[in-house]
Amino acid sequence: MDDGAVPELPDEPGARLARDICARLAARGHRALLAGGCVRDLLLGRAPKDYDVATSALPDQVEALFDRTVAVGKAFGVVRVGAPAGDAFVEVATFRSDGPYRDGRHPSHVSFGGEQADAARRDFTINALFLDPASGEVLDYTGGRADLEARLIRAVGDPTRRFDEDKLRLLRAVRFEANLGFSLEPATLAALTALAPQIGVCSAERIRDELEKLITNRGASRGLQRMLETGLLAAILPELAAMPGVPQPPEFHPEGDVWVHTLLAMDKINYPCTVTLALGVLLHDVGKPPTCDASGDRIRFHGHDKLGAQMAGEILRRLRFPAEVIERVQSLVADHLKFMHARRMKTSTLKRWLRKPHFDEDLELHRIDCLAGPQTLETWQFVRDKLAEFAAAPAALRPKLPIDGHDLRAIGLAPGPLYRRILTALEDEMLEGRALDRQQALARAREIAAGEPGPDPA
Repeated sequence: MDDGAVPELPDEPGARLARDICARLAARGHRALLAGGCVRDLLLGRAPKDYDVATSALPDQVEALFDRTVAVGKAFGVVRVGAPAGDAFVEVATFRSDGPYRDGRHPSHVSFGGEQADAARRDFTINALFLDPASGEVLDYTGGRADLEARLIRAVGDPTRRFDEDKLRLLRAVRFEANLGFSLEPATLAALTALAPQIGVCSAERIRDELEKLITNRGASRGLQRMLETGLLAAILPELAAMPGVPQPPEFHPEGDVWVHTLLAMDKINYPCTVTLALGVLLHDVGKPPTCDASGDRIRFHGHDKLGAQMAGEILRRLRFPAEVIERVQSLVADHLKFMHARRMKTSTLKRWLRKPHFDEDLELHRIDCLAGPQTLETWQFVRDKLAEFAAAPAALRPKLPIDGHDLRAIGLAPGPLYRRILTALEDEMLEGRALDRQQALARAREIAAGEPGPDPA
């Protein structure tokens, strides 16, 4: 926490580059300061993920001073400067004030000016701080240091105006509150709640990126609850907003309804985590609200795993997640109930499942699901033990077949679906522990092709 001490920059490439950029700009008579989130993080004793520099130098002047530059937003005064060697980059932005915002995202025009005006156009006071790396002086024109001390997220100036300028700030406010463990200042919270339905004017990609940052870091459950309370959840993820009040059988879920269970599960994640695991945990029971059946002897959710996987795909496509992320999350949701059958699986079925790509995330989701309810970790431990057992003999999970399609053709079998059926059956026998040499495999192939069942591998 900020106690008035001068924050020290860590000795790492991004920090060194930011310091060098400020020094070179200052040597040419320009004002140059570290700005925004990096200053906030330094004052909180956190390692910044990246660095931004704000300067009185105009974009053309910045480009003239440095060899490696990219004009990522030159119209808005932003130039990306790269280190002479290595992959460190720092965004350098000219001090500016913004004209009216007409699209809920971009100002109609910008005016280059001084640092006070630049601070006044930023989103939250804790993000409107500047630091002179040469002197260590922190410049605070909006009360950001006091809000850091009070652990408050407060909009700069009029909160309604700040949110009107860029609607993504509605979600950013919740993310900062959750991930930093702060609280929303009352006027900021009131404006956020009033404007929450308008979050839809933001692109799906921008919403996706903010949501990913929220759910892959500590405090995610608190942020999701805030999204529910303010209406952001209904606007962005109506499928999740349907969870509160959906009952669960108390003998299996004494913790409460589907929403309570989901938030508890998010709390059990070891953060930071991959986006696929976070989404898998968040969406593993998304199919429960539409499948809830309380008409029988107890509450049931028939097929919620399969429907949930379908819904997860629809949600993630809507938010423009990459195809590989969507595929992995759908698989996590679809398979999360398989653990209840693990002890009864045939050895071949179990082995095929355990060699599934990224199975570590399936196992972690099961652990989290258990910890968010009264279930024991016995099955989790059973699967872990089996993984360790099979890891000692890798061929047990992935046996090498002694024959292939060329051999099947050589014994007179016509290419087609039969090949897959034969090779799968042979692999099943080997997964069950039966040793097959080439001649035995060919004999079994002929038996399978002829429709003979062959020996019981068990």
